[in-house]
Amino acid sequence: MLRFRSLAALSTMSLQFKGRPGLVAYLTCGDPDLETTSEVVLALSHAGADVIELGVPFSDPVADGPVIQRASERALRNGTTLASVLELARQVRKQSSAALIIFSYVNPVLRFGFTRFCAAAADAGVNGALITDLPVEEAGEYLRCMRARELETIFLVAPTSTEQRLRLICEASRGFIYAVSRTGVTGAREELAADARQLVSRLRKCTRLPVAVGFGISTPQQFGAVGEFADAAVVGSAIVRTIENAGRTLAAVAVAKFVESLLARSTAVSPGSVKSNRRALESAR
Repeated sequence: MLRFRSLAALSTMSLQFKGRPGLVAYLTCGDPDLETTSEVVLALSHAGADVIELGVPFSDPVADGPVIQRASERALRNGTTLASVLELARQVRKQSSAALIIFSYVNPVLRFGFTRFCAAAADAGVNGALITDLPVEEAGEYLRCMRARELETIFLVAPTSTEQRLRLICEASRGFIYAVSRTGVTGAREELAADARQLVSRLRKCTRLPVAVGFGISTPQQFGAVGEFADAAVVGSAIVRTIENAGRTLAAVAVAKFVESLLARSTAVSPGSVKSNRRALESAR
């Protein structure tokens, strides 16, 4: 379960995707600037995003396609750092109860220090983190620090992951599991990869946590299709591209409209399904 840990003004609550699929929304913080990022995050929250991934810009984003690479370059030129992303999260948390996930490569977190990072994230009201290039086999210290602060640990799984590795990731994960729909880098695609459904089926055998499918989801049709077999869809490059095209003044409005078009394809979860999902999450802890 994702919980708000540090701000007394917010009640403790579990992660629940409001529809099928739920929406996990990614954006690169600091692109075009942190003020606009804050506005976009609030727009995402108000438009109905269940989880918002706050991307920490990195100089060598090897898992990302050209859209997010360009966004990282712009954000780094603006001086955006992990510390400023955590401060942005603190400010957003005062106005929104959406689940916030720090999305980063491991290098900025290592430089910050695992202990310091986890303390700062919990203090800011962040729910958890996804460190894209931290192998689960080498994540012992990170997991200990995150558990000490009761922060959620989201890991990536790929179609090429072995059954043994899937089990390791399922055991280490909290909140949800991010299933990469295909090999390669992020970026919008015309078709949803066929590997995604099979990967989710494999994950269902070793975890009851929600599974979110990402990489390449950019249209309402693709978003709706994910709901046929997964709990949530991750949309990143399409949101970052919307911000890039709209510019500072119109970014928040443009992103809100885009998200609304996606969520029009999301079906409501019945009360019984929500209760079942809650029991499943509890038993997976």
